[in-house]
Amino acid sequence: MSRPVKCRRVSYFPQVKYFKPAGIPIKNLVEVCLSIEELEAIRLKDLDGLEQEKGAGQMNISRPTFQRILTSARQKIAAALLEGKAIRIDGGSFEISPCRFKCCNGHEWDIPFETAIQTLPDSCPTCSITEITCSHQFGKECGNEGHIRCCQINRLSKEKTNS
Repeated sequence: MSRPVKCRRVSYFPQVKYFKPAGIPIKNLVEVCLSIEELEAIRLKDLDGLEQEKGAGQMNISRPTFQRILTSARQKIAAALLEGKAIRIDGGSFEISPCRFKCCNGHEWDIPFETAIQTLPDSCPTCSITEITCSHQFGKECGNEGHIRCCQINRLSKEKTNS
């Protein structure tokens, strides 16, 4: 009996989930399915340029598992590009990293991503100061404008827009 698959931590969820060769109708295409964790491994290693050990740490998996996921993803992408297949990004065994907040006094805390996209914190839960930053990698989806963007400034600009 094999071991159950451990959830891999991902910090990026794609907005575009389907790619196809131009000029070929979808009904004539063969699809390759790339899992969310395979996409995350490609992002960490090939786009962000992390070493495998560091990428594996971010995904909360071992380095050999990271290598297997990365190899599988690269094979699927190569097959799609060289054989004219469509790429569908879907499925897998993953969990989304929580949003990490920090106040100017140095306190840090995490909020689940699902909560952060609905309601951003107004202040630090430890010292109640309102000068806080979000360092979550989801950027705009989290309600902020990119990496380490001040939530307070972002919230103020939204209030000005709404008035």
